[in-house]
Amino acid sequence: MAVDTHEDRTAGILWMLATMFCFITLDAIMKHLLESYSLVQVTWGRFFFATIVAALACGRRISALAVSRAPKQQALRSVVLMSTTGLFNAGIRTIPLATATTIMFLSPILVTLLSIPLLGEKVRLRRWIGMLIGFTGAVIVVRPWQEGLGGLGLGVLFLLAAAFLNANYQIITRKVRLDDPLTSLLYTAAAGAIVTSLMVPWFWTWPDVTGWLMFALCGLAGGLGHLFLIRAFRAAPASVVAPFSYSSLVWATLYGFVVWGDWPDMWTWAGAALIIGSGLYIYHRERMRHEDR
Repeated sequence: MAVDTHEDRTAGILWMLATMFCFITLDAIMKHLLESYSLVQVTWGRFFFATIVAALACGRRISALAVSRAPKQQALRSVVLMSTTGLFNAGIRTIPLATATTIMFLSPILVTLLSIPLLGEKVRLRRWIGMLIGFTGAVIVVRPWQEGLGGLGLGVLFLLAAAFLNANYQIITRKVRLDDPLTSLLYTAAAGAIVTSLMVPWFWTWPDVTGWLMFALCGLAGGLGHLFLIRAFRAAPASVVAPFSYSSLVWATLYGFVVWGDWPDMWTWAGAALIIGSGLYIYHRERMRHEDR
């Protein structure tokens, strides 16, 4: 059994911070591309170039890694991720990046909720309270009492659907844990690339040199993010590194302000605090539950 050292935990945290930087960089690039290209083409670019990165990461082992022990679950996982990405892209077209990121923070809370019917897990009162606080935070961010869902419009519905599907994606990921993480990365990237390649000719706008570079950066940021995530969870326990996924709000806020001049209002910060606090509490309860076993 590997010994969990302070150095391992520090490395895991640093890998997770790098992961979140890559993922939010990916989100920012996609939001920028959506100003000039169709939703289908941007989603295609994200998966097409991610497939190249995944293939390079697999190297000579690609033939062996392309074989899954759970092909049906991998296929379902790939479809769910592709749908999540499409809905998220549809949402960030009109929603500030920091607000979109905050709404996606609902996913870990929804994982706890969905684990009851899908995994047969028992959720005790304290975690129910944690989930209720998180959902209260989401209501504050969305502000449904204001006209047009708090002025956010249809985009917020796309993001709520994306958060729900992302929670399902995380649960399905648990069912393919016997596969090498690179196998999972290869499946999701390739499946997304194949499906969107069948659709993209009807939505195609020929990119210029800068456009191609931005599409390539999408694949690089997404691919590196997944590889860094693998490193993070190999270096340290999930209970240590997972809470640092909330650092993505820092990067999302910075990108939103520098590129689009967006700054979260008081309601968004208040809702984010409740959602993050709820998520951290649920992570804490999960860690205690596993330690008691």
